[in-house]
Amino acid sequence: MATIKEVAQAAGVSIATVSRVYSGSAKVTEETAARVRSAAAMLDYWPNSAARSLSTNRTHVLGVLLPDLFGEFFSEVIRGIDREARRERFQILISSSHANSEEFVVAARSMRGRIDGLVAMTPDSDSPSAIEQIQRSMRVVLINPWTAVPGCDSVSIGNFDGAVALTRHLIRLGHRRIATVTGPQENIDAYNRLRGYRTALEEAGIEADDRLVLPGDFTEASGYASVARILGLRPRPTAVFAANDYMAIGLLGALRDARIAVPGDLAVAGFDDIPMAQYLSPALTTVRVDSYALGQRALQLWVRPDAGNGARRETLPTRLIVRGSCGEANPAACERGSRAMSDHDNAENRRIQESEPGDGRRQDGKSGPAPAGNQETGARGSIVVDQESHHEDA
Repeated sequence: MATIKEVAQAAGVSIATVSRVYSGSAKVTEETAARVRSAAAMLDYWPNSAARSLSTNRTHVLGVLLPDLFGEFFSEVIRGIDREARRERFQILISSSHANSEEFVVAARSMRGRIDGLVAMTPDSDSPSAIEQIQRSMRVVLINPWTAVPGCDSVSIGNFDGAVALTRHLIRLGHRRIATVTGPQENIDAYNRLRGYRTALEEAGIEADDRLVLPGDFTEASGYASVARILGLRPRPTAVFAANDYMAIGLLGALRDARIAVPGDLAVAGFDDIPMAQYLSPALTTVRVDSYALGQRALQLWVRPDAGNGARRETLPTRLIVRGSCGEANPAACERGSRAMSDHDNAENRRIQESEPGDGRRQDGKSGPAPAGNQETGARGSIVVDQESHHEDA
């Protein structure tokens, strides 16, 4: 194995210059750094990161803690963090805390000594106390925190405004009985999406009906299972807002099994605009969340701390994406649809209840309830609607 001395000789520089190249020092020109890396590659030299971290007290590695690592949403968050980290000459170490504060602390402690700081997604109500423990020993930037944590910069999704815009869209199409399938009660994304749904109904003078608020957990299986309850409601809703796209996929699968036309009998909308949403049949109306930018901005906040004393709190905007799953404006059709759905007999309800809801995986439509992908090109029939809501996500 080559030594640092051999690399220095091959590159025609000092040992200290080689060390500076691998510590990311600004004192080395780009030309010299390229010459050093070329010599190192030729000699198959691997710098000793452990020894370097002892001398510099830095590892150039950032920890990333997410509630889950599965699915298109989390993949895009990771991709945004990783791309930005590499631009800044950092590596990342990733783990999952499974939305559990005790596991969050255990995972963060296991990284201590190997990372310079932490980027963490903390959407659950019991996470602030865990974060306060961690930030005593390292700098932490938060993604979608349940609440502000003193001293921590954070970046969040505009969940509230996105849900308001989507619900308003359904109301403009003529729907008055709009059901929603929510996420976990202790999750900040689910909380603000439900709050936005209720606010839009109130603005339109539509009386809230708690029977139309159905529990879910952000999985396809919970969306699939919710259809049995939706079909049992009298009068039945004419539209359903699923609090994420995975649950909307489950809904579409169950409605297909029940032979209920979407959007003819029931309009369906989701939230997140995961890549496969445009390829469903019908293509899914949803709210676009730029999860790549979410991860990217979190990394930027960590790398460039604010010189001031106050923690920065940023919110990324969302965009309404109109596709085929909600149809076109037709109030009379909404009334007919509600009556037509009532003609489906109880046998259909029993068949839905007895069907397998799949394995609860949250990504690629390969589990039982997911509908077949559409073969047409790209975002067929998609309309991107810029939001101009003046609501603030408190």
